[in-house]
Amino acid sequence: MKLEKIINEIEKILPTKTAEEFDNVGLLLGKTDVECNKALVCHDVTDEIIDEALNNKCQLVISYHPLIFKSLKKINYEDRIGRIITKMIENKLSLYSIHTSFDNLKNGLNFDLGKILNLQNQKKLIPKKNSLMKLTSYVPNGYLDIVLNSLYKAGAGEIGNYSNCSFSAKGEGRYLGSKESNPKFGNKEELTKTSEIFINLIFPSHRKKEIIESLINSHPYESVAYEITKIENKNPDLGLGSIGVLPISMTEKKFLEYLKNKLPVSVLRHSRFTKNKIKIVSVLAGSGAFAIDTAINNKADAFITGDLKYHDFFKSDNKILLVDAGHFETEFFIKNKLQELLKEKIPNFAFIRSKINNNPVKYF
Repeated sequence: MKLEKIINEIEKILPTKTAEEFDNVGLLLGKTDVECNKALVCHDVTDEIIDEALNNKCQLVISYHPLIFKSLKKINYEDRIGRIITKMIENKLSLYSIHTSFDNLKNGLNFDLGKILNLQNQKKLIPKKNSLMKLTSYVPNGYLDIVLNSLYKAGAGEIGNYSNCSFSAKGEGRYLGSKESNPKFGNKEELTKTSEIFINLIFPSHRKKEIIESLINSHPYESVAYEITKIENKNPDLGLGSIGVLPISMTEKKFLEYLKNKLPVSVLRHSRFTKNKIKIVSVLAGSGAFAIDTAINNKADAFITGDLKYHDFFKSDNKILLVDAGHFETEFFIKNKLQELLKEKIPNFAFIRSKINNNPVKYF
């Protein structure tokens, strides 16, 4: 199978257009026209991961974190990143990275972290802005369900926990076909009046191409009238972080003990106790200090993330319990989830889960 085909299938599940602007996702190394029969799924790319991929005769490494994140000015074999890139090129290994294209999914990384903590009624902590569009079109009587069902299948009409959402109203359409036209109703060079139905649906902007193709392919007219507009509504299905509710409220001390039982961590760094019960919990796996204010504004009792700095803990200001559970420790399940997702959606390809735990942080 060509690598290009594998990438196309991956990006149907994890569109690169949904990733954050600061990120570097997609094919980072390799050519799309090479044969690819096996991929190693890992958390981070290290020397050990490359050896593991080669020992398993993989042609592709799929990593969660991108190996190349900031701009590279040189590729030096003495440098870790340069050494790994060189070794991959020498062994014709391709590299594809996922990162926030998975985080931002409706049921992505942070939703899974929330499930581990038994959070209920989860929603996005930071819904993505400027990621929704609205389609308007006009469908003749008798074709409404055909067109709508095609658009739903392409990803239109989903709002939160609801699918197949649309608005329609009856009206009259008019057109005058030229000599070269082939009208579905009426005759060439004659003004035609026909009963039509006005339709409105929203869709995620990264599905624009599929939505237009679906509309044109399912619509009976040879020239389909439609408009697409950007809308400013926040997208409840895309974005970073998650916020939900614990089954029962608990004291802060009990909550920290609860976290230690749920996550692979023996030590938790946290802010001063607020003396409030913990019920509403927000999470952002990995590095999430930038979302502290958002968690507070959403009335969360606790915020779980990693990589908090000294001064970040002051931001709790007796309003929220901040918990640094570790970058890797809040993402520990990512290899399993990615492999499960890829195997489910692309069953005719071999995805191997790495056996290496490459958390660079050690505790004494």
